[in-house]
Amino acid sequence: MTKSLDRETLARVAPKLAELSQDLLFNDIWQREILSPRERSLITLAALTALGRIQQLPWHIRFAQQNGLNREELVETFTHLAFYAGWPAAVSALECLEEDKH
Repeated sequence: MTKSLDRETLARVAPKLAELSQDLLFNDIWQREILSPRERSLITLAALTALGRIQQLPWHIRFAQQNGLNREELVETFTHLAFYAGWPAAVSALECLEEDKH
């Protein structure tokens, strides 16, 4: 799997996209009070898993952990998604979780 761009690399490769991501996504959308960061992480992991955006999962798994999700909850999330997003999508997500452990 090709590694996804981190914030610093994205800023170097596509400065405007990095700026928009920081300003609009992380400084605005992620800060809205209606949903907690924990809930937003669950939604994001579900969307990335369902859409097969596996390259983005490792970063968002770490971010979800910063937002209060523990490993057991992440495993349960991906297990639950197997029935809605498909078995291969859930297993791929679990592989990302396992990779992040090392």
